Amino acid sequence: MKPPTRALRLVVRQQIQCTPPVSTIRSSTPACQRHRIHTTPAAPATVSPIHGTGPPPEPPQPAADSASSRLERRKKQAELLEKAQALRQQQQQSSKSSSSASETKSPLSSSRKARESALRKRFWTHVYVHEVEGAWEVHLDARPLRHPATKDVVRIPRSKPLLAAALAAEWDMLVSAQQATRQHLIPLTSLVCRALDIAADDERADAEGPPAAVGRSNSGGGGEDDAAAVGESVREGIVRMVMRYLDTDSLLCWAPPPRADDPPPEGAPSLREAQRAAAEDVVGFLTSRVWPGLRIEPVLDGETIVPRRHPEVTRQVVRGWVAGLGAWELAGLERGVLAGKGLLGAVRLLVEWSEGFVGAGVGDGASAGGGESSSGRFGVEEAARLASIEVDWQTRRWGEVEDTHDVEKEDLRRQFGSVVLLVSGTGGR
Repeated sequence: MKPPTRALRLVVRQQIQCTPPVSTIRSSTPACQRHRIHTTPAAPATVSPIHGTGPPPEPPQPAADSASSRLERRKKQAELLEKAQALRQQQQQSSKSSSSASETKSPLSSSRKARESALRKRFWTHVYVHEVEGAWEVHLDARPLRHPATKDVVRIPRSKPLLAAALAAEWDMLVSAQQATRQHLIPLTSLVCRALDIAADDERADAEGPPAAVGRSNSGGGGEDDAAAVGESVREGIVRMVMRYLDTDSLLCWAPPPRADDPPPEGAPSLREAQRAAAEDVVGFLTSRVWPGLRIEPVLDGETIVPRRHPEVTRQVVRGWVAGLGAWELAGLERGVLAGKGLLGAVRLLVEWSEGFVGAGVGDGASAGGGESSSGRFGVEEAARLASIEVDWQTRRWGEVEDTHDVEKEDLRRQFGSVVLLVSGTGGR
């Protein structure tokens, strides 16, 4: 260490000489104040005044859900968007007209413009539904609708006329060929093609025989549900995926009991009571009509955060039932599970509306239990309420976020409606 310099020793000696004893600190001389180490002046703290007066504000109250007010607001927004698009088109046309006089026209630019203009408009005028060789086909003028990947003609069973009509309406609403390449604009077409893919894969598996289970390993304690087999069929992949939702089904995950400092609104049931009532209705129906004698218990109850795994017997029964579904029912179950984040609610909707063997004798108003409509059918509204119990309970208490909760509500009903269209028909009724 470098020894202190002479100037530093002098400063320290002066500080020691000027420092008074503890008893005489208050009577220090002004000469000692000239030897402070720091030179920052002392400044008092600035305390912000409190401007609030009166009692605290009232807690926010949920606004009334008025469909007419939302419709008017959406109309105004649509009008503003149309005006903005018209102004943008006028600006583009003026810029093109000014630049066309100075630019030379090349074959490459003309072909690109022709391709872009063809994508902006659709190549069909009318959409028809024709019965061809015992199946429904959707025709765009004279062209039949084809699968986007395999280029096969999309053929819908003759027992599903409503599905064919809805598919034709979906393509009739498109305004350009470019929109047909966007999956979110043709959701029903994607769902129908998914069912056709499952059926084609089943036919291929029947012709070639079951594939060898290469790469499937049960070591590590994860079970066969957690490890995907290399080269598995489409059906096996869907079965494996939907079985994952059984142990984390939203219908079987209950909230803890309400605390004393946070009681539910007066006269309204708690979230746990609402979840329990809905689960008992659906589970009671499934264990008596679909899987007789099966035991299904909540996987998340009380203060636990890790869901419990169902017994292996329960998993085998449910897996066998799902694996035995037809191609159209399996595609509908997959869409319902992904939409509602649960397997039980999707199964309840499927068996109510399916025209196959899983729905024979179950629907038609013969189902018992609460949570159903006045007509005795478990429909889209009941399935949507079942999948959003907690969201509905929270929005009734704290209010609804505009353009978030209302959009999710309609989208959930749209997806469940596509499931009903896909699995229903006239064959099994």
